[in-house]
Amino acid sequence: MSTILIVDDEQPIRNMVGFALGRAGFALREAADAEQAYAEIERQRPELILMDWMLPGTSGLDIVRRLQRDIHTQDIPVIMLTARTEENDKINGFKAGIDDYISKPFSPAELIARIQAVLRRTNHTQPAETIDFKGLSLDPLSHRVTANDVVLDFGPTEFRLLKFFMQHPDRVYTREQLLDNAWGRNVYVEERTVDVHILRLRKTLAPHGFEQYIQTVRGAGYRFSPLA
Repeated sequence: MSTILIVDDEQPIRNMVGFALGRAGFALREAADAEQAYAEIERQRPELILMDWMLPGTSGLDIVRRLQRDIHTQDIPVIMLTARTEENDKINGFKAGIDDYISKPFSPAELIARIQAVLRRTNHTQPAETIDFKGLSLDPLSHRVTANDVVLDFGPTEFRLLKFFMQHPDRVYTREQLLDNAWGRNVYVEERTVDVHILRLRKTLAPHGFEQYIQTVRGAGYRFSPLA
């Protein structure tokens, strides 16, 4: 049974979500603020976090950023729950490391579908072999990327994106195809989000000279192609 942590200061929301998750076969744990959230995560690592944006004291976005900085929590998938629907808010959420975004008010059925989609793409069986291209290595089991033996700091989305690229070198993929393969089907994410994560991917690779492996193909999409 997958354990879901909901971080929301509104008890009615937690009650509604708890009822829906229980019927869907999930175990629920609750937190009303950042301090409770950190304590719950330390007590037992959840399979997924439902994070309210507006929390007392520390915002949900700040909690996500802190989780992303910790190697022990950076790969926990997060779905942001919020009434904020502006495009910039969504982009800032994805930049911080969230995996999906659901606007309040939402239906229990939509919430369960989003949770199941995120879990499908983050809990799939990992290949055991390390992938290596001329000094850039990705180990799916340890969730580690190294550039000439230097460990790089990647968020979970950038890791999935790079892994997909390295598993399919020298092939051009559209933004829609990258969304399907790195984010998963039936996930409501804008294609422009791909550009944001490609930018972050290149920024992390740039100090080590590997940013040119991620190539833009004008009018088509993106390609991973190790230089000769």
